Amino acid sequence: MVYMNNSNTPNQRFAKMTFSTVYPLYLAKIEKKGRTEAELLQVIAWLTGFDQKKLEELIMENATFELFFQLASLNPNAHLITGLICGVRVEEIEDPLTQKVRYLDKLVDELAKGKKMEKILRAS
Repeated sequence: MVYMNNSNTPNQRFAKMTFSTVYPLYLAKIEKKGRTEAELLQVIAWLTGFDQKKLEELIMENATFELFFQLASLNPNAHLITGLICGVRVEEIEDPLTQKVRYLDKLVDELAKGKKMEKILRAS
């Protein structure tokens, strides 16, 4: 019988991944599609409650995603983020941290795909 090393599960990888390594990738992805950093910051602020100053602090501190989402005030409408990301339905992800990271990935994808901001921010 083969036992998996727990540190290699996606949940563990997300927990240890730093937001500062992923942010430039998000930025490049959306800018390539004609969106702006201001729009990316707006999307992140909607999901996490972080303003630009707090985000910059977390980037400078090399905060892990685990810490990033521990400090975040998740938007009460985050559960409205649905759909596929990397072939997995976001709403069916059981691990809370992985789901939050995938919520953010999904919002960035929607921004890059040109969705209207009202739709991305789940305005009612």
